[in-house]
Amino acid sequence: MLSADAKKRIDREVAKYPADQRQSAVMAALAIAQDEAGWLAPEVMQAVADYLGMPAVAVQEVATFYNMYNLAPTGRHKITVCTNLPCALSGGERAALHLKSRLGIGFRETTADGRFTLLEGECMGACGDAPVMLVNNKRMCSFMSNERIDALLEELK
Repeated sequence: MLSADAKKRIDREVAKYPADQRQSAVMAALAIAQDEAGWLAPEVMQAVADYLGMPAVAVQEVATFYNMYNLAPTGRHKITVCTNLPCALSGGERAALHLKSRLGIGFRETTADGRFTLLEGECMGACGDAPVMLVNNKRMCSFMSNERIDALLEELK
């Protein structure tokens, strides 16, 4: 279930911890597995658990606690809009409405072509840059006016 390359990358993360603390690399291992598989199916989480020598339920607890892990298939581009109060008051709600209108979907939905999944997110720690969005859990986009959102969508197509 985990490729040799994924195991090699996980091993680099495991090496950062004492030998008897392999499970400390679980968050990194889940991110690596998700990058490879696209989402964390139960069998992927089991493979991570087996590789790290920890109970599958412990891996699942981590995966279900943090919102950067996809527990179901998503579109090629996952866009998470911060709608926490500071962002909501500074354009987050407007940005979310614009995205919903442009993509023709609501939160927790994926476009018919499989390109985009739209999610609502909690604080991303960039309240002064509102409205903010996170693309594919890795790219923070700040000060997202309707024009900047349109440009982002065009770039991601």
